[in-house]
Amino acid sequence: PGTVLRTEPGATPPSPDTADEPGVPFRVPAELTIEEARFHQGRVLIAFAGIPDRNTAEALRGTLLVVDSADVTPPDDPEEFHDHQLVGLAVVTPAGERLGEVARIDHAPSSDLLVLRRPEGRTALIPFVRAIVPEVDLAGGRVIVDPPAGLLDL
Repeated sequence: PGTVLRTEPGATPPSPDTADEPGVPFRVPAELTIEEARFHQGRVLIAFAGIPDRNTAEALRGTLLVVDSADVTPPDDPEEFHDHQLVGLAVVTPAGERLGEVARIDHAPSSDLLVLRRPEGRTALIPFVRAIVPEVDLAGGRVIVDPPAGLLDL
């Protein structure tokens, strides 16, 4: 409680169903302050100050919360990474062939996925597991990937 989170401008379109005043659509505020947080059935439920009801909270669905990466403590485990550390890194094979760059990380139930932006503009999904991603070289600005045959063609 009390933590202030910034929102990404324009992340959620205004909803005509929720308004502070009749005829005025709800706009996602630039900052949200946590009023209360609790766990419920394995999920975190958060109440934000100024968001009075469920309908208004629904208008926040899909809003991206922004954190300054300088405020995030680096992981203690050398094999753990924050998304912002990986996005933008070059993706290369063990032989040094450039495959593209990390566009984002998708967090799937079975494993995280590196979303690879290929040079020709396509994307490919790479399971972020040691068997396929043997090395992350943050200092060198690259992720070494040893994809099984056909993985990048999917």
